[in-house]
Amino acid sequence: MISSSAPQSRRCCARQPDSDLRPVFIAGLLAALALPVAASAAAWDLVATGLNNPRGLDFAPNGALYVAEAGTGGDGPAAEGPDGPVYFGLSGSITRIFKGKQGRVVEGLPSTAGEGGFGAIGPSDISFEPFGRARVTIGLGLNPAVRDSVFGPAGAKLGGLFQLSQNGKLKWLADLAAFEASANPDQGLPDSNPNGVLSTRAGGAYVADAGANTLLHVTANGAVSVVAVFPSRVVDTPPFLPQPPFPAQLIMQAVPTNVVRGPDGALYVSQLTGFPFPPGEARIYRVVPGSAPQVYAEGFTNIIDLEFDGAGNLYVLEIDANSLANPAVGGRLARINAADGSVETIADDGLIMPGGLSIGPDGAIYVTNFGTSPGGGQVVRIEP
Repeated sequence: MISSSAPQSRRCCARQPDSDLRPVFIAGLLAALALPVAASAAAWDLVATGLNNPRGLDFAPNGALYVAEAGTGGDGPAAEGPDGPVYFGLSGSITRIFKGKQGRVVEGLPSTAGEGGFGAIGPSDISFEPFGRARVTIGLGLNPAVRDSVFGPAGAKLGGLFQLSQNGKLKWLADLAAFEASANPDQGLPDSNPNGVLSTRAGGAYVADAGANTLLHVTANGAVSVVAVFPSRVVDTPPFLPQPPFPAQLIMQAVPTNVVRGPDGALYVSQLTGFPFPPGEARIYRVVPGSAPQVYAEGFTNIIDLEFDGAGNLYVLEIDANSLANPAVGGRLARINAADGSVETIADDGLIMPGGLSIGPDGAIYVTNFGTSPGGGQVVRIEP
């Protein structure tokens, strides 16, 4: 077990209906978006700008970088989300950055968002296989019954897994929201929010469903099975939450966010944690299919993504190292060193609600920054 050097404090989480990835304090977020990108100990380069709530990203075999943009919702039907009404639209997209040029290669994907395009859920992650095809997740963050009754046929792709071909066409692979509605592996309130995806050579994928608290496997023909269910925990209420109304201890959901394969062949799954996102309580689990998840690292706060480099070091991206329930907003890119398990911060100043990371062919770390910003999202290149 590896413990992060992140500050330890008393913390907690209250249960929300299968917490999704929306920020809960919009006022703090808006203030954060007004901040300039500050200097960091690591060297930074700006790679892309003008993105709509950018989240996961990955490199194609030819070196092109693809970014999932959650979109800005739209003027369509409204549903009640965890933090207020969300409005449906077809503003989700996938952007490609290649040879210095940036452009959207897939547009018109489903998206939901609050007023002004904030708190968007739509295209969440992308993962390439060696043959040039990619898997793409589109989130939901709601009870699947709401998707079907409120958004209708136009919203049917929410909560799904897709294959992106080399010619830019999306092919349906699996309805993960429907699987949650029928199977409900964690036996909580039905909620599906497919987030992180890892493509497999066999044409399928592993998917971290943040709403369902599960790691799923999808075969090339669309069959869905449960690899792991991540448990809720009882934790202490953090000092920045008033008591009352909050009790001294509350139930915190797992909220798995991403999945990668380690040098040992096992799967590693990051944890955001549920509301109210207690500092220091996020874990990374090591999963061997057929066995219960084991804690590999802990002491983080709100992990949104992770990836191993060629030397076996694990890079960990926190969307907020202070807690999404704390008005003080600040992301962090950390590294768990393979040699001794120590944890060091690679970059933090200027990381505002980062949404995903990918290690490039050049060995640099590419991060989506301002990942909850409609029209203000970026991709930055960070030298480790």
